[in-house]
Amino acid sequence: MDRVGRLHGQPGSPALCRCPQKGAATGDELEDPARPSAGQALGRSRGGLTTEVHPACDGRGLALAVVVTPGNVNDSTVFGTVMDELRVPRAGAGRPRRRPDTVIADKAYSSRAIRQVLRGRGIRTVIPERADQKANRVRRGKAGGRPPAFDRELYKARNMVERCFNRLKQFRAIATRFDKLAARYKAGVHLASLILWLREPTQDRLSDRS
Repeated sequence: MDRVGRLHGQPGSPALCRCPQKGAATGDELEDPARPSAGQALGRSRGGLTTEVHPACDGRGLALAVVVTPGNVNDSTVFGTVMDELRVPRAGAGRPRRRPDTVIADKAYSSRAIRQVLRGRGIRTVIPERADQKANRVRRGKAGGRPPAFDRELYKARNMVERCFNRLKQFRAIATRFDKLAARYKAGVHLASLILWLREPTQDRLSDRS
C-alpha cells in the first residue's frame, strides 16, 4: 500500500492530461478572432477544422480586401474589419479610396448595426431583410418603423461575390489550405487576387481607378 501511495506523485498517462497541447487553441480562443491563439484561423465547424475567407470585391468580381478567420466565425462579425481593409489607389495623387458608393451583401449582413455604420459613412446599402426581422417589424406595428430601402435590380449584381470565390478556388492552394500559418495562407489569397487582377485588360483597370 505504501508503494501504491507513492505513485500519486508520479506523472500519469499523456491521455489523462487536461491541459491543451503546445500551440493548440481551445474552443473559446477559436471562436474569438481577436485572441492571439486564434491567429492560425482554424475553427471547428461541420467539416472539421476550417478556414473562412471574407473578401470584398468590385463590380467585376476582383478582390479589393481579404480577411481570413476561423471557419466558425459569423460573416457579420468581421464586416467592419473587411471595410477597414478597403484601400483602392487612385490613378493620380491623393489618398487611397476607402469608401465605396454602394455595398451589396446577402441576408447574413442584415443587421441594424451594419446599416447604421453604412448610413453614417454615406454608403448606399443594398441588403435584403431577413424573414424574422420582417415578421418582428410587422408584429410591432408603427413602433417597428419602416422597412429598409432595397433595390432589387441592383441586388442582382451580388453574384459578383460568388464569381470572386469561384475564381479564387481555381488556385488549389486557396481551395484546399495546405499552409500551417494563417499569415502564409492569407498571403496566398493576396497573391491569387493579384494574379486575377493582372489578367484583366489594362484599359479596364485604368478606367476603374479613374
